[in-house]
Amino acid sequence: MKAFVCTEFGPVDNCAVEEIELRPPDDDQVLIEVHSASLNFPDALMVEGRYQFKPPLPFSPGMDLAGIVREVGTNITHVAPGDKVIAFSGHGAFAEMCLAPRDKIVPMPAGMTFDAAAAFGITYSTAIHAFQECGRLQPGETVLVLGAAGGVGIAAIEVAKAMGARVIAAASTDEKLALCREKGADLTINYNSEDLRKRTLELTDGRGADVIFDPVGGEYSMTAFRATAWGGRLLVVGFAAGDIPRIPLNYALLSERSIVGVFWGAWAARDVEGQRRNLATMARWFTEGKIAPVIDSTIDLAQIPEAMKRLMDRKVKGKVVVRVRKA
Repeated sequence: MKAFVCTEFGPVDNCAVEEIELRPPDDDQVLIEVHSASLNFPDALMVEGRYQFKPPLPFSPGMDLAGIVREVGTNITHVAPGDKVIAFSGHGAFAEMCLAPRDKIVPMPAGMTFDAAAAFGITYSTAIHAFQECGRLQPGETVLVLGAAGGVGIAAIEVAKAMGARVIAAASTDEKLALCREKGADLTINYNSEDLRKRTLELTDGRGADVIFDPVGGEYSMTAFRATAWGGRLLVVGFAAGDIPRIPLNYALLSERSIVGVFWGAWAARDVEGQRRNLATMARWFTEGKIAPVIDSTIDLAQIPEAMKRLMDRKVKGKVVVRVRKA
């Protein structure tokens, strides 16, 4: 089968589409015919060897996918050959076929395309877990979303709105902010032309945001943290800016603010039932029209290197979908 393969950690240009051997599933695995997969920021880090998990070489990146079950292990009872599913493979999704563990496979919601399903999984799962289990977001609270036009940023806007919050979206261009407003953001901040802290305080009548959703890191984390309300929560989702911020803890003490890490993948492995509940909620919201992934572009396996560079340069709005085969 064809797969996009990384043979050594380093620049994505070292990777290539190759023919690799297809392995049957073990007792707790499902073999899935991949129709679409999505490109995530950790995929780029994984290829470069900078992600917290390093698969054994060679490997195919790709953390989530949508496709059709072709074969199941002996311990699999919740899906069967022919079922349309979303899977969180961890890696291996950028291939014609992918093996996924049984606890990381769920049925595709009715009415969802393979492209939308691939773009749906990790970003929306991360957002709902961040707000629900980590941030304890309450209806009526104000959320500030950084990097709001990216895949996880758009998901955060929609999930926060579905949970009854008021959303301020922050991004680097007016074009990105227009997309954020289309997806439900109540207010916007261009942090390339506006003072993020000052503008956040202005938009909240001096009170500050209750929750910060931060997949960006760098200088923005500290600035946003200083614009939280009493008891505000900074949700640390990632570091797309490249730098891991160092925040003086006196800023946490002064207003009883909290810094909360969000590691959806590890939590989902620990709380399988909690993840299933969240996915059921997400499916209901999708059916109700409250959430819908934004697809920046669709590409094939050979176009992954260029798309990965655009993602790292923060030039992607929404999600890039790798269309492995036609629906």
